[in-house]
Amino acid sequence: MVNVLALIVSSTLVYSAPLIFTTLGGVFSERSGIVNVGLEGIMVIGAFSSIVFNLAFAQQFGNMTPWIAMIFAGVCGLVFALIHAVATVNFRADHIISGTVLNLIAPALGVFLTRVLFEGDGQTDIIRRAFGKFNFPVLADIPVIGPIFFKATSLPAYVGIALAVVVWVVIYKTRFGLRLRSVGEHPQAADTLGIDVYKLRYAGVLLSGFFGGMGGAVLAQSVALNFSVATVAGQGFIAMAAMIFGKWNPIGAMGAALFFGFAQSLAVVGSSIPFIKSIPPVYLQIAPYVITIVVLIGFVGRSKAPAAVGTTYIKTK
Repeated sequence: MVNVLALIVSSTLVYSAPLIFTTLGGVFSERSGIVNVGLEGIMVIGAFSSIVFNLAFAQQFGNMTPWIAMIFAGVCGLVFALIHAVATVNFRADHIISGTVLNLIAPALGVFLTRVLFEGDGQTDIIRRAFGKFNFPVLADIPVIGPIFFKATSLPAYVGIALAVVVWVVIYKTRFGLRLRSVGEHPQAADTLGIDVYKLRYAGVLLSGFFGGMGGAVLAQSVALNFSVATVAGQGFIAMAAMIFGKWNPIGAMGAALFFGFAQSLAVVGSSIPFIKSIPPVYLQIAPYVITIVVLIGFVGRSKAPAAVGTTYIKTK
């Protein structure tokens, strides 16, 4: 029983980690009042840039390569998200259309650059330095709990969980977080108090790009191990569903990401779980996407989004 639980928890954390990072980015953006459906495209850019960096610098950085590549991917995601920020804040474009444009550009750009860099191939080479299984010193030796939670597990997932707590503190306990939430709830009132609405909305979108890029990097370097047009395959939309399911709260979004990660992991480890191994694998593979649709239908109307999310703000004199 312990071995089965350890397998489920380990697999859940591996598939949850990319969602945790990306959904935290979505929280920043939407708390500032900007809807970012472009998380999928940002993850694609993060996945591509991390794999290219990993392949290019694996010998120089050794075991630290995936982590440095993750930061590099975050920066690339931030730069890519700048398109969305300029379109929605400065040019007052519709948030949904702007985000959809990101989702259309990213896969095409990624495949084009892949063909340019890899002699016409539609996918990159397999990386050798990936996020492998991690054993926590001392904790992994604790009876029962150690093998389930701290042995042969995903370190990026635990980093993401810790980061969710940090983001919660930033959003709810700091001056920056208070101002960010204020421009997402009532930008006119925030403006009258001297808060720069445009600057904070830029910050929210750019942070979503940074976190989304890191999410794509974690996915590419822990699950796919290379980049192709099918590397991300809807993970950005699942991250959005997790954000809504978590009611735009970093801790809630992280918990929802763990739930969706568990749903995805069943397709991989389902054959090893006694009470579901008889279910055809195809049903387990489509389960996360069906759950995403159910969550979006069932919770969009019930969850209370920031009051001014999706609205265009025009500064008045």
